[in-house]
Amino acid sequence: MSFGEPNNPYGPPPQQPPAPQQPPAGPGYGHPQQGPPPGAPPQGYGFPQAPPYPQQGYPQQGYPQYPGGDGQYPGGYPGGPLEMPRLTRVAQILVGVIALAHAVIAGSYVYFLSRWDETMAEAGITGDADAEKLADVGKGVAVFLLCLATVFAILGLVLLLQYAKGGNAVRVCSIVYASFAIVTGIFMIAYWGLGLLLIAVCVVTIVFCAKRASADWFRRPRH
Repeated sequence: MSFGEPNNPYGPPPQQPPAPQQPPAGPGYGHPQQGPPPGAPPQGYGFPQAPPYPQQGYPQQGYPQYPGGDGQYPGGYPGGPLEMPRLTRVAQILVGVIALAHAVIAGSYVYFLSRWDETMAEAGITGDADAEKLADVGKGVAVFLLCLATVFAILGLVLLLQYAKGGNAVRVCSIVYASFAIVTGIFMIAYWGLGLLLIAVCVVTIVFCAKRASADWFRRPRH
C-alpha cells in the first residue's frame, strides 16, 4: 500500500494553507496611545504604561506680577505691593500740605486774637455796650475757627504718619479729611487765591486716594 497515491482513503489528509495572523488586541496597534481617565485604576502587568500627565501651575520662579495703577509690582508677593505706590506717596505729601495750611491758619488766628483788644480800642468800640457785645460774638467765632483749624492740622499730621503702616481706614479718612478741607479753601478764596490752591490740593488728594493702587496698598496683608 502506498501513501503517495491520491485515491488512497487511508492516506494523510491534504495540508491546509495557514490562516492569516490576527493583529494583537489591546491599545497601541494602529491608534495613538492615550492615558487612563482620571480616577482609573493602575494598569496591570503586561500592558503599556501611559505617559505621565503634565503638571499645570505657575512656574517655580514665583507668582505672576501684580499690576498696579502706576506700574508693575515684583512677583512673589500675592497679597499686594511691596512698596508704597507713587500715587499714594503723592497723596501722603498732599495730606501734609493740607495739614500745614491749617496750621498756618491757626497761627494767623492766634495772632489776630492777640491783637483783638488793641484793634477794638482803635476802632472806638470800647465803652459801647452793643458794640462790645457784637465784638465778643466775633471773638467767639474767631476762637472757634482757631480750634477747628488746630484740630484739622493735628488730624492731618496723624494721617500723614499712618500711611506706611495703616489700613484701609487711613485711606477713607484721608478722602473725608480732604473733602472737609475744601470748605476751608472756599473761605480762603479772598486771600490772594490761596483758597483756590487749597481746593486744588484737596481734589487731587481725593482722586489719588481713590485710585486702585492706593486701595491695594492699604488693603495689603500685614505680618
